Amino acid sequence: VQLVESGGGSVQAGGSLRLSCAASGRAFSTLWMGWFRQAPGKEREFVATISGSGTTIYYDDSVKGRFTISRDNYKDTVYLQMDNLKPEDTAVYYCAALGSGTYYRSESYHGWGQGTQVTVSS
Repeated sequence: VQLVESGGGSVQAGGSLRLSCAASGRAFSTLWMGWFRQAPGKEREFVATISGSGTTIYYDDSVKGRFTISRDNYKDTVYLQMDNLKPEDTAVYYCAALGSGTYYRSESYHGWGQGTQVTVSS
């Protein structure tokens, strides 16, 4: 699967952004899809994941209640709606497809996109 992220940008704290991840290749609706982020000098960390049907979702505690992951299997796209953004959300955001393994570990994913930068100022 090939993935392309978009929708990043610069916002002030409390603002919102919506990221998109467009997929091509394998049957998208069969894939769990995840969002990760990586801040400068830090390891890539799990943000959220969604099952192929969209019925099962997991979030990291740091974004629970502020971020919403969703997908449109007709458009082969997964989204990350980010509300009430905080400066600590600043990072490059990546999407990827879950292969095998634990959903919150980046090693379990493949098909990483190029990432999209999100910058939140205070």
